[in-house]
Amino acid sequence: MTDNNQRTALVTGANKGIGLQIVRQLAEAGVSVRLGARDAARGQAAVGMLAAEGLKVGFIQLDICDAQSIAAAAARIAAEQDSLDILVNNAGIVVAGDTAPSTVALDVVRRSLETNFIGALAVSQAMLPLLRRSAAGRIVNISSSLGSLALNGDPSYSGYEVRLAGYNASKAALNMLTVQLRAELRDTAITVVSVCPGLTKTDLNGHMGDRLPEQGAAAPVRLALRPQDDSIGIFQDENGVLPW
Repeated sequence: MTDNNQRTALVTGANKGIGLQIVRQLAEAGVSVRLGARDAARGQAAVGMLAAEGLKVGFIQLDICDAQSIAAAAARIAAEQDSLDILVNNAGIVVAGDTAPSTVALDVVRRSLETNFIGALAVSQAMLPLLRRSAAGRIVNISSSLGSLALNGDPSYSGYEVRLAGYNASKAALNMLTVQLRAELRDTAITVVSVCPGLTKTDLNGHMGDRLPEQGAAAPVRLALRPQDDSIGIFQDENGVLPW
């Protein structure tokens, strides 16, 4: 069994919401966690709050849409530790004005894809050299059931009427990243998964949802800490495997 006290993690977009709770729960499990955030002041404030709870968490400035910021973060981590065991690609947005495909502004879709897909891809690429040095690396992509093509085509699905062309497409693209990266890395010690935290009350959705951030963080943390297992479902929520 892996000793969590020897494991290291990076969580992006982690100064609030689900990301902050993922950091908290990983730290509570004994993992050495770096809290990544674009805004340094907010990130440091989040680290200070966790420190007041007795949790030792490091801060790293990381804008997932800025190549220089990503490179600097990867270089800093590499200078301070030998490897990275867990990467949680949590940072994501819902762009104001995201709506149905027939009316959505193209810039809204571009911004959605830039953050939710390209940003996660860029961070994964930058952190892979460190993840390859782990005895059991894991990439956890925070996705959504709204990125499932099967569910979006099912009129009985609770999100069937949700028309967010940019967001839904970006999460479908993120799931494709999970599938392809997992296949590419199949002969390594790195496992890649997508996880849907469920409709969680955060700033992302105007605090609409049926669960609190700490509940939304539970499934991502469980998959992040799970020992390497090739039989694990690639796309899951708290209830099990989700369809693509």
